[in-house]
Amino acid sequence: MTQDIDARDLNAETAQPEDHVEHIGEELHPDHYAPTHEELAAIMAEYDKESNTRQFTGTRKQVIRLLCIAFMIYCILYNTIWLLPSQVQKASFVSFLIVMVFLLYPARKKDHDKPYVPWYDWICMALGGGSFFYYVVNFQQIVAQQGTITRTDMIIGLIGIVMLFECCRRVTGWPLIIVVSLFIAYAYFGRYIPGDFGHGGYSLKRIVYFLFYTEEGIIGTPLQVCSRYIVIFILFGAMLEKTGIGEFFIDIANSLAGRQVGGPAKVAVIASGLQGTISGSSVANTVGSGSFTIPMMKRMGYRKEFAGAVEAAASTGGQIMPPIMGAAAFLMADITGIPYGRVILAASIPALLYFTTILLQVHFEARRQGLKGMPADEIKPFGKLMRHRGYMLIPIASIVVFLGMGFTAGRAALYATIAAWFFALFAKDTRLSFKDVLDVLENGIRNSIGVGVACAMAGCIVGVVTRTGLGVTFASAMVNLAGGNIIFALFLCMLASIVLGMGVPTTANYVIMATVTAPLVMNMGVPILAAHMFVFYFGIVADITPPVALAAYAGSAIARGNPLKTGIEASKLAIAAFLIPYIFALNPALLFGGTAAVDVNVVDIVRIVITSLFGVVGIASAVSGFYVGKLSIVERVIGALAGILLVIPSLATDFIGVGLMIVLMIIQKYRYGAALPFGDD
Repeated sequence: MTQDIDARDLNAETAQPEDHVEHIGEELHPDHYAPTHEELAAIMAEYDKESNTRQFTGTRKQVIRLLCIAFMIYCILYNTIWLLPSQVQKASFVSFLIVMVFLLYPARKKDHDKPYVPWYDWICMALGGGSFFYYVVNFQQIVAQQGTITRTDMIIGLIGIVMLFECCRRVTGWPLIIVVSLFIAYAYFGRYIPGDFGHGGYSLKRIVYFLFYTEEGIIGTPLQVCSRYIVIFILFGAMLEKTGIGEFFIDIANSLAGRQVGGPAKVAVIASGLQGTISGSSVANTVGSGSFTIPMMKRMGYRKEFAGAVEAAASTGGQIMPPIMGAAAFLMADITGIPYGRVILAASIPALLYFTTILLQVHFEARRQGLKGMPADEIKPFGKLMRHRGYMLIPIASIVVFLGMGFTAGRAALYATIAAWFFALFAKDTRLSFKDVLDVLENGIRNSIGVGVACAMAGCIVGVVTRTGLGVTFASAMVNLAGGNIIFALFLCMLASIVLGMGVPTTANYVIMATVTAPLVMNMGVPILAAHMFVFYFGIVADITPPVALAAYAGSAIARGNPLKTGIEASKLAIAAFLIPYIFALNPALLFGGTAAVDVNVVDIVRIVITSLFGVVGIASAVSGFYVGKLSIVERVIGALAGILLVIPSLATDFIGVGLMIVLMIIQKYRYGAALPFGDD
């Protein structure tokens, strides 16, 4: 799911070679200038493959537009009044999806500027779309065959799988294809694998059957969630973007933090967190809001690597920010069976700690460099903003209301979309014309293509794991390797989640984590929601963790900084995302209990929030090496220990943590004359 600043309507050949992309615009733009639209498109084309679409003109463009609109209307209909059998609905969704991919995405990047569909793509479109349509027409007969398929069925299914793989290559790139191929190879060669990981193996015909013709494969749970919930949620995001909510988020952030020490970076954190919750792409969010925030940070004196890292860390963290959490929250609710409202409630405290940690490090960096806030004349008053445009927040809040009323996530997102359109009528500059509404429908489908393809591919992984029992085998092996030590087991799970998540879209990333690594965590006694949140966090931070840190590299391209240094800075800023999952895995009180029922009372929740917020002050100061003034190594150790102990939800650790923080404050008071880092410079 990408934002409207991508390369769909621009020439993708403006993209620079990979080893030079960090210098885009170096000669054209001094540091205080923002990148041009073409330069942003080049960055998106480099780091967000979903943006690489053909540039149609004239009649062709209008035809594609009508097809996108028709596809979205079809999705709305089967989610509301047109009830279809599950297999028919999902297979038809994939069929249309494949058609759109071959229409929009060229086989080679250099062909993006060619405004036509070559003959071989028409053939691929017919083969891929036709294969899944064959299933739609014959699904009752196929179901009645009870696991047996004809030679014709097998050939058609194999063609459909191959065409889906080609769609994945064009839309999301090679990483996901490689991962899925390894899983399918495991299913086929199982008889040749020694030890516990070996199994009887499956013939090609059986693999095609359960991947293509059953709801354990391509048309399984991930695609069910995508076609029922995520596509409507993406429509909601497209509607919000059309009303200009991104600019409103930046204005809100400016009014809240712009005047403070290091205001521009704090603005970036707040605005990106708000924007990221409705965007399922870390890269798109980094480029979208970073085009404004990164040049502003550099203008105010922040180092270019730090500026790019702040935007990347905040944009990535937007996907863990309630109430929407990108798109993976819908998948988590469906896979775990825990209500969506419960998922976003559990995510609230960790998200608060994550963004507070980034804000604090930004604050400490600003005090270290003596940076000031933004000029007052560049900031709109908060009260005036809320009076004039505060109604734009109502649609986002309405999702929670609709969920509380018992609506499904898909219905809630659809009604919230209607609410966004209705409230946009309140002001002339947000009011949408009929053409604007059609743009929303078109963008909704365009932004759904990458997620849909990723979910279909992720279904293959789920199918292999289910059929072969790989999840149980892997979890058992990791538990044995860890020797019953839960910390070591969690560490192994973290490594697996980061490695498997590199370069993989968020939704597919989470499905892989939930299928392969979450059972390992649960086998160690961690509650189901805490286990899934654990792997979700580490799958997300793969976007800012070198060596494959796509969001950080996109930020470095805008900042014209060093990509590796930007990735390292982003990982430091996101330190909370590396620590907090361990804490809520060991003590789910940080997730309001971590199960389907709330297991902690209000007093405990208030104490946890307060002590954890104090804790992240210690963590942020230790990582940044600054508090009131520069910290010595001993002071950094004291701050880190105090922070970790305060974040752990326990009275005993809270008392020790408070004591250590007091020691740090006394030392800083003695050295620099102040005990608190929050004051006028």
